[in-house]
Amino acid sequence: MSLVFYNTLKRKKEIFIPLEKGVVKMYTCGPTVYNHAHIGNFRAYIFEDQLKRYLKYKGFKVTQVMNLTDVDDKIIRNCSEKKIPLQEYTRPFKESFFRDLEILNIDRAEVFPAATEHIGDMVRLIQSLLDKGLAYRTEDGNIFFKITAFPRYGRLQNLNPENLRSGGRVESDEYEKESVHDFALWKAWKPEDGEVYWDTPLGKGRPGWHIECSAMSMKYLGETFDIHTGGVDNIFPHHENEIAQSEGATGKPFARYWLHCEHLLWDGEKMSKSLGNMMYIRGLTDKGYSPRAIRYTLLSTHYRQKLNFSLPLLDQSEKSLKRVDDFLFELDQIHEDGPVHDKVEKEVARMLEKFEEALDDDLNISPALASVFEMIRRINRIKIDFPMTHEDKKSILLALKKVDQVLGVIFSGNHKKSAELSDEAIEARIAERNEARNNRDWARADAIRDELLKSGIELIDRKEGTTYRRK
Repeated sequence: MSLVFYNTLKRKKEIFIPLEKGVVKMYTCGPTVYNHAHIGNFRAYIFEDQLKRYLKYKGFKVTQVMNLTDVDDKIIRNCSEKKIPLQEYTRPFKESFFRDLEILNIDRAEVFPAATEHIGDMVRLIQSLLDKGLAYRTEDGNIFFKITAFPRYGRLQNLNPENLRSGGRVESDEYEKESVHDFALWKAWKPEDGEVYWDTPLGKGRPGWHIECSAMSMKYLGETFDIHTGGVDNIFPHHENEIAQSEGATGKPFARYWLHCEHLLWDGEKMSKSLGNMMYIRGLTDKGYSPRAIRYTLLSTHYRQKLNFSLPLLDQSEKSLKRVDDFLFELDQIHEDGPVHDKVEKEVARMLEKFEEALDDDLNISPALASVFEMIRRINRIKIDFPMTHEDKKSILLALKKVDQVLGVIFSGNHKKSAELSDEAIEARIAERNEARNNRDWARADAIRDELLKSGIELIDRKEGTTYRRK
């Protein structure tokens, strides 16, 4: 089966064919660093990570660019209120974002361009639009894109061109989806902007939000590239405006495939500050949830379906991952020599085939995950009738490591909590516990067990002795 994605621009699934064989260039909308990124944001970043990982799994060389919007209306407003410089204000939010990427085992993009470091690129792009008659300057020094001068405006959102209104202008970085007006490319400095401005050939001011992504994506990926991603809330106006200003300036197609993920809901409601239901990665880990469970929950629903996130759903994810950990632990106990059983080979091959078949179909994650758990169930059944061999274990582990290149939850980050405890240290603690049990010092034995458990080490008492596994 060919690799197929749902292309928002065409409103249908299409076979993915990159511009250059074996190479994929993709742009992903990153955070606006006026606050910490919440789990709704990370739903999109996990989807984009899954997409990138699967493209690499399929053998593509991927160049991903993810922008950091470090200047916009909200940032300027907050800097003014707190009376601190822009870079000082945004720094902790950038650091928080990168820390959460690491916590959730999200692969780093090849380039993380910050808007404030690419003002010159934006100025040149805006000047090109002025030269082509696609933009105009107002008396107050602002520069707007003229949507009626770009006949293809509205294709991504499927807007009716006859309903587009001219004459109105929207200066705000964010505006309602019902509004279809000329949008700001450059904002002339106003006293309330304080110290946030750049002196350029366009005048004293700063770029609008939409021009940032066009300038930075084309700088690093070229005037036409393969994939552009983001959340459905970016479709209009942000991505629509990106297309207009980019294609208006170059006369070439901008991004060829547009992939958008749906909203994350919190207990059935959209996450918002007004409802007081914002949730952050740190808040979830402070409640005792593992980063693996958070990642698993965010990736386990198809990206084009709404995800109703909740603590019970996280509990369910923890249980699913425990099934995987239990299976890995049992595999680790296998040391018998011998060849791979035919039935094991068939189950491994079946899992890999179904896994790839599902993800080839627009990253259909549910049947892909089901194929992994189905293999675990079938292998457990085979173990009842046949003694497993070291070669069986090797075959199974190789397959799981292969799919985990995409999932990032089976092995990746699996032992972080107990990494600081060496095997020798754990064995020594087990010996102490055994001595306490021999002396019928049950309180001491229980205390050692609980201490190890807090460090991510679970003790398992068997007739032949005590073993352990890292959680």
